[in-house]
Amino acid sequence: MTSFLGYLVNGLSVGLTYGLVVLGFVVIYRGTRVINFAQGSLLVLGAYLTVRLQGSVGFIGAVLVAVVLTAAFCVVLNRLFLRPLRKAPQDIPAILMIGVDIVLVADLTRRIGSDVLTMNDPWGSHNVDLGGVLIAQSRLVALVVSIVVIAAFLAANKYTSIGLSSRAAAEDRETAALMGARLGRVSDFAWICGGGLAVIAGVFLVLYPSPGLVSDTNTVAILAFPAAIIGGLDSVWGALVGGLLVGLVQSFGSGYQSQIDFLGAGAADILPWILMVVVLLIKPTGLFGKQPLTRI
Repeated sequence: MTSFLGYLVNGLSVGLTYGLVVLGFVVIYRGTRVINFAQGSLLVLGAYLTVRLQGSVGFIGAVLVAVVLTAAFCVVLNRLFLRPLRKAPQDIPAILMIGVDIVLVADLTRRIGSDVLTMNDPWGSHNVDLGGVLIAQSRLVALVVSIVVIAAFLAANKYTSIGLSSRAAAEDRETAALMGARLGRVSDFAWICGGGLAVIAGVFLVLYPSPGLVSDTNTVAILAFPAAIIGGLDSVWGALVGGLLVGLVQSFGSGYQSQIDFLGAGAADILPWILMVVVLLIKPTGLFGKQPLTRI
């Protein structure tokens, strides 16, 4: 029972962190109709900036500055490269983002090299005893921070004018523009949110019990892709549910590895992809994705 509780808490914590990555992915897609294949490299960029800045402004200050810098980078990227392509076929911006991802990953890999960069966070390697189960303090903090950030985003999306414009644009961009929504601001807002969420997720993904930031940390964000597909590419709630499901499946898969040996070595890593395939077979648009409309 104690092991189950430990796997559950870790799964929820990691799942909500994945949810932040997926939420950024979904927000950008809803606001711009661009599939951001560079979300993983933005995650690493934010974590790298935090590591490099923490000596000057402290851990919390470094996270805040990294959020601002990454969001600013996303806005520049959007205005210089993506806005001119707004009337292009949807696959062109997607290919562009693959190129951006390759460039960012190559540069960050060169900068990190073979080093393991650690965060000087306040929680370190401390654990908390929950009913006889030792849980990393950083995982509990990640759980709380993720809930607060997600709640703040949902509130802003529901009660602010830019949030209202974003939701309208996600439903029908042309009609939203005719009703006064400024699509340029909407796209900037989407990229700001996407970049900021990637930074927060990246920081918590490299904290203890992770060894730290390494050159291939961006591969962690690959699991955000099946989470986004499971929840539905255009659904905010789907992003959260998809992230939680992937986190829980991975946590329990790792914990009960011996029981799923029949799936082969590293079964815990392929379980999220198996779940994605099952969901797509049952509901091709994802659990919360909207069925595309076709005019007859």
